[in-house]
Amino acid sequence: MLIINSQLEHLQSKYIGTGHADTTKFEWLVNQHRDSCSSFMGHYDLLSFFAIAENESKARVRFNLMEKMLQPCGPPPEKPED
Repeated sequence: MLIINSQLEHLQSKYIGTGHADTTKFEWLVNQHRDSCSSFMGHYDLLSFFAIAENESKARVRFNLMEKMLQPCGPPPEKPED
């Protein structure tokens, strides 16, 4: 069990998307949305599909996805003060 925990901690320190023990639900969702948007932009065929479906140019779809990455889940919730 100790080896698994140390491997998990190593992955969490290496890759930000894997989270950590203190990751909030909001932070996890933001990471998932940003990962999805970057994947959509990176796959040319998927970007073309979105452009056709939205009747927009590929550049406009890419721009909209980049804009969405700023705050994909809206503003962060207020943290309770301790």
